[in-house]
Parts: sequence; C-alpha cells; structure tokens
Amino acid sequence: MTRQARAVRLGPRSLAALALVSAVGVVAFTWPFLAPPTSQLTAHAQDAPWLFAGLLVLLVPVLAATISESGLGPKAVAMLGVLAATGAALRPIGAGTAGIEPMFFLMVLSGRVLGPGFGFVLGSVTMFASALLTGGVGPWMPFQMLAMGWFTMGAGLLPGPDRLRGRAELALLGVYGFLAAFAYGTVMNMAGWTFMDQSASNIAFDPHATVPANLARFVAYCLATSLGWDLGRALVTVVLTLAVGPAVLKALRRATRRAAFETAVTFDAPTP
Repeated sequence: MTRQARAVRLGPRSLAALALVSAVGVVAFTWPFLAPPTSQLTAHAQDAPWLFAGLLVLLVPVLAATISESGLGPKAVAMLGVLAATGAALRPIGAGTAGIEPMFFLMVLSGRVLGPGFGFVLGSVTMFASALLTGGVGPWMPFQMLAMGWFTMGAGLLPGPDRLRGRAELALLGVYGFLAAFAYGTVMNMAGWTFMDQSASNIAFDPHATVPANLARFVAYCLATSLGWDLGRALVTVVLTLAVGPAVLKALRRATRRAAFETAVTFDAPTP
C-alpha cells in the first residue's frame, strides 16, 4: 500500500499555532464551567461571549494562514476551493432542518483523505463560505469555524490512513462521523448557551450559580433545544458516509494522486 499524500504538512510553527488557538478555543467554549461565580470573568458574563467571539474571529484566520504557509501550494488551493465551494453549497440543502446537513459527511471524507492540516483549513473556510451564502454571519460564526476545523481535522487524525480500506474504513468513518456530529452540536451549544438572557429561561447560564448547577442547566438546554437536530445530523452523516463514501473516497484519492501535492512545481527554461 502506497503512502497517502498530504496536501499540507504540519510543521513545528503550524503545530504550535494550532495548539495555542485550540487552547484559546477550549477556554472560549467552556469558560462557564471553568470560572467560579466569584471570578472577574463571571462578573462580566454578558460581555465574555462577545469578547471570545472577537478573539476567535482574529485567531482562526491567522491559524489557517499559518497552516497554509507550511505548504499549501497552487494545486492544494484549487482543491481547497472546490471542496469548500461544494461543502458551502451542500449546507443550505437542508438548512439545518431536523439535522439534515449533508456537508458534514463531505468534511469527514475530505479530512480523511487530505490530512489534518488541510482538514482544519477546509473546515474553517467551508463554514465561513457557507455563512456568507446563507446569511448566517454573527457572533456564532467564529465558534462555528473553529468547531468545524476541529471536526474535519479529527477525521485526518484517524488511524490507518495508508492501509485501512473497504468496509473497515467506512465503519471507522461512520462511527467518527456519528460521534463527532454530536460533539460539534454540543460545543456549539456551549457557545450559544451563554448568549441567552438569564431572565428569559431557567435553563440559561446563570453567572451566580455553581458549576454543577450550570452543568445541569446546560444538559437541560441541550435536551430541550438541540438533541433532535444533533441526532439527525449524526444519522445523516453516517448514512451518506456508508452510501456514497466509497465513490467519494475513490474520487478524492484519485484526485490527490494526480495532483501530486508533494511534488515540487518546476518550470523548464525554453529551448532555444
């Protein structure tokens, strides 16, 4: 089995930037469970979501650019453009109704074939493009970009990229797609939950409550607002992965071989 080519090779600089932005992202998503009621962050609970949104909207593009500098050549840029446009076009098909979001299966398969570095850039760019296409631009967008970057990158980190094929690979991708689709919905709930007005609902984030109490509120929020959508998203991702996964994986791998990402582009001098 030949080694699978990578559109982007993560170097030390890219890995360091990825670790830093991911750490900031984890704090941005989970700060209600990390800050005690007496902390200064909790005292500014109304401002914190906006501050983190502003921070991520600066950091995520910087990270994508840093990863791109590590080897995103013209052929990889062309592949990125095609896949991002396809993913952005797939998102409005279900408009999120009952979790019908076919773009997620494409992100899983693309991350698997093209690797974690390309996967993170693809996930972030696709979510940004789809937000512009659907008019979904708002403070939630940088959270979506980071979460989708993680989602697609995770597929590229799955074991056996060079040797695992056939039903075993499809089963692996199906399990990952199911669990990761739920994980995406959960982390996005963390972001949206803190924007709720505490006086509007008894399941909104309460900056004066203890961490266990807020955790119970968050679980109730997930069950009441998004469980059906998350389950639908997970099931659609699995069904599409199993149904059209073999054909899409074959097409992506054939395109990757023909693109020869790891072969340097050279120009021969004209013959006199």
